[in-house]
This record gives sequence, C-alpha cells and structure tokens, in this order.
Amino acid sequence: MKEQIMKAMQYNQTLDIMYLSKTHAISKRRIKLIKIAGNTVQAYCFTRHAKRTFIIDNILAAYPAIQRVSVVHA
Repeated sequence: MKEQIMKAMQYNQTLDIMYLSKTHAISKRRIKLIKIAGNTVQAYCFTRHAKRTFIIDNILAAYPAIQRVSVVHA
C-alpha cells in the first residue's frame, strides 16, 4: 500500500481511500496527500474539510479519485 501511496503523491493525485479508524469503524475518504512520514500520511481530507494524519497500515484500499466534469450545453 505504501508504494501505491508514494506513487500517487509523486503524480499529485487525489485519492479515494477506505480507512479503518482506531475504533474499528470503516469510512470512505477523499484525500489530497501532503506528506509521508514513516508509517503515516498527512493529507487534506475533503470529507472532514481538514488536515488529517492517517496510519498507512489502516488504509484498506486506495484508488485515484474520479473527477466529475460538468458539461453545459448551449
């Protein structure tokens, strides 16, 4: 998982992750990576609208976020 996250940071990608919290609750988050430090990732969480620290081992899945594009027809 760490290699996938490092690659996403290299390409400046926004990620959708499935995360296991300390209380064993699973949540889906959309994050923008800021920094990888040891076994943690600092990222801006669009779900919580704040900077958060995530434990890499608790990230169950990570994939590039699909950006929605609005098309206006004239």
